[in-house]
Amino acid sequence: MTQSLEDYLETIYRLITENRVAQVRDIAKSLGVTMPSVVKAIRELMKLGLVTHEPYGGVDLTAKGKRVAKSVLSRHRLLTSFLMKLGVGQRMADRDACLMEHILSAETMDKIRIFTEKH
Repeated sequence: MTQSLEDYLETIYRLITENRVAQVRDIAKSLGVTMPSVVKAIRELMKLGLVTHEPYGGVDLTAKGKRVAKSVLSRHRLLTSFLMKLGVGQRMADRDACLMEHILSAETMDKIRIFTEKH
């Protein structure tokens, strides 16, 4: 799955958690993209069996989509916490975590998790 699609999943999960629904316009606003871009991404996520979407309705996560979204969000939160423990400010830590969460290996993430839990 691409970095972009992981960002969409994470955003959908957050919107559902906060608002109980994820609308295309809210996803677009949250990610700073156009509504047609969101619709295209939703189609890809549907092909992967990660979301469902009724035309003009909300976007929902499948069970598989929820698992993947939680995993992405967990990596994001761990990296944000790690960076803040290093002294990086909240906003920059959040932004950098968003970039890092997609490229770090499982081994590196495990080492960061262990380090963060110890400190």
